[in-house]
Amino acid sequence: MDAVSAREAGSAVRPWTGSKAAWFVMVVGSVLAVDVVTKLAIQQSLHLYEQVPIIGDYIRLTYIYNPGAAFGIQLGPHSRLVFMVLSVVALVLLGGMYWNTPIHDRVRLTAISLVCGGAVGNLVDRIRSPHGVVDFLDVGVGDVRWPVFNIADIAVTTGAIFLALSLWREERQDERAGI
Repeated sequence: MDAVSAREAGSAVRPWTGSKAAWFVMVVGSVLAVDVVTKLAIQQSLHLYEQVPIIGDYIRLTYIYNPGAAFGIQLGPHSRLVFMVLSVVALVLLGGMYWNTPIHDRVRLTAISLVCGGAVGNLVDRIRSPHGVVDFLDVGVGDVRWPVFNIADIAVTTGAIFLALSLWREERQDERAGI
């Protein structure tokens, strides 16, 4: 077998090309880049609290600062510091999950990477601004609205859902195997 055939045969056996670290860096970097670019674009093109309809009143851009966590949760005057520390703790825990996740578990690796990318995006905002995290995606109908959010929030939420599903799937497989 020549070198090309050996390489092709080897790649056919592997369920996923690339390393865990490369995939992690690519997903985290992509989330972070899109998050930072969109937040900067909003800050440069809108005034604070300005609203711009995208699809009628259903989807609009609304530039705000969120000093708390998701859904405007606040813990008083120290919210910024508390959520910075919680973000770092979460990133450390996710690092442990990443370390223990096998390379073939693409769903879990992607989920962990999405959560990490979003957490880093919002952490960067908390570090750089005493006002909090820049949020701008505003969805709802009339006065019934979802709390304003950003790309990092989408990544964290999507990653958390897929991580929960991945862990649930693994638990069910363990139960079936009698572990």
